[in-house]
Amino acid sequence: MTVSPVRCAVLALALAASGTAGPACAAVVEAGADGFTVRETAHVSAPADRVYAQLVHPERWWSAEHTFSHSAANLSLEARAGGCYCERLPRGGSVLHMTVVAAFPGERLILRGALGPLLAQGVDGVLSLDLSAQQTGTDVTFTYTVGGHLTLAGGFSDWAPKVDGVLAEQLTRFARLIETGAPDARR
Repeated sequence: MTVSPVRCAVLALALAASGTAGPACAAVVEAGADGFTVRETAHVSAPADRVYAQLVHPERWWSAEHTFSHSAANLSLEARAGGCYCERLPRGGSVLHMTVVAAFPGERLILRGALGPLLAQGVDGVLSLDLSAQQTGTDVTFTYTVGGHLTLAGGFSDWAPKVDGVLAEQLTRFARLIETGAPDARR
């Protein structure tokens, strides 16, 4: 399942014309027996430095439904090489979701690890969060590539669209935070 560049361009124009912030292009780029790549893109009406300043605070925009503690307030991200994208759990527990491997303020974060149910699998992933300054704001792209040994039913081909859906939700919430000040706000 892929999204054609023409379809993405039409969707991006429609969202821009309506003033709606949210994923402008969502796709399972590829999925096979040994892994997948998914990509989500949105445009926000803010400069890249302001966007980055919010990006490094997932506790402000990540959905509580996609945390182990059921509270996004328990998330933290140290935006430096070796930094932890972590979650505090009750009774002193914790989860290391991903490790920051590169931080380019105002431009890009690269994290390594497995998210959600992939955490307990023999897989590794790279999540690249890219910001591209544009005349009217910033394009935000989340690209997640996962590979390894997956024992979950359906394999990588079935899990790629599920993971893509979760990333689409997070990017939508992030774009809403930038545009409206609240990740759950509707325009």
